[in-house]
Amino acid sequence: MNSFLITGLGNIGDEYNGTRHNIGFDIVDACASRWSVKFDNSRYGAVAEHSLKGRKITLLKPSTYVNLSGKAVRYWLQEANIPIFHLLVALDDLALPFGALRMKTFGSDGGHNGLKSIQEIMQSTNYPRLRFGIENNFPKGGQVNYVLGKWTEEEQKKLPEYIAKAVEAIESFCLIGAERTMNICNTKK
Repeated sequence: MNSFLITGLGNIGDEYNGTRHNIGFDIVDACASRWSVKFDNSRYGAVAEHSLKGRKITLLKPSTYVNLSGKAVRYWLQEANIPIFHLLVALDDLALPFGALRMKTFGSDGGHNGLKSIQEIMQSTNYPRLRFGIENNFPKGGQVNYVLGKWTEEEQKKLPEYIAKAVEAIESFCLIGAERTMNICNTKK
């Protein structure tokens, strides 16, 4: 059976719920909801498992905070014996328009501390990631407050539709692979 690790990046704690930086958590929560599976607190994070057409999928919300996500990712890849190319990291991206999705099979950390941690610990940039656009509508010096800020009312109305597209991209990744999924989800917004 093919196994996959879908990791959503975010910060634990109620103060981070509903913030732009926690969109990775929101995406894996939406996967769990769609598949009717529940998260259990486990080592380095909350974990849920699902079987999708013969593929075993482990959902992970690291409890290590975004900046230390690599520890949780390495542990669960090893624990579940999952190859790095079957890892998919869902995260926020300032460089993309709100709601746009970009899947890539490798690349730099793009200034994202969660990816930086994963790359340092895994000693590789060759793993798939699904970037979710949060835009960059903030004044000079306001990046931290913006990223850790809550969605606007207007964004909240559109969020469920965009998150649903991210869930579809994750299912596609597990069923037909990253390359073919990129052709579907990496369209202009």
